[in-house]
Amino acid sequence: MLIGPMGAGKTSIGKKLARRLGAGFADSDRVVVQRHGAIADIFEAEGESAFRAKEREVVSELLASDGVVSLGGGAVLDRSTRASLADLPVVMLSVSESAVESRLSGSHRPLLSRGGMDAWRLIAAEREPLYRDLASVVVDTSHRPVSRVVDDIVTWLDPERGNP
Repeated sequence: MLIGPMGAGKTSIGKKLARRLGAGFADSDRVVVQRHGAIADIFEAEGESAFRAKEREVVSELLASDGVVSLGGGAVLDRSTRASLADLPVVMLSVSESAVESRLSGSHRPLLSRGGMDAWRLIAAEREPLYRDLASVVVDTSHRPVSRVVDDIVTWLDPERGNP
């Protein structure tokens, strides 16, 4: 399971990690979009609580399956999701403010629509203790190639498999 703030690289790293492990990959945000429409539209029409309910349902389903799962940045806000993650290998992807700024530039994320990087800082600070509490390991993605991050995660998961 991959957790971490917006812009940490959960989706891109998750896809490559799954390929490397020969496993399936699922991104909770993408599944929500496939089933319910654009996240920004859900936020606008129904509010954040409705989005979180849809997200909770998807996350519960994904955590019961095999493979690499990338959770949306706010999925950890849900108490039942945190309980479900307690006994699983959880990788927290961390990212520096300077690295995330360029990654998020031009994005249309609902929680950043009214505040940009200031909003990111507040959200990241609020969620950081939850991420760290749930994490089995923390891997920084700030200024490292995706392949190196994937190598570190694979080595952590299976030291004998290690780097290629």
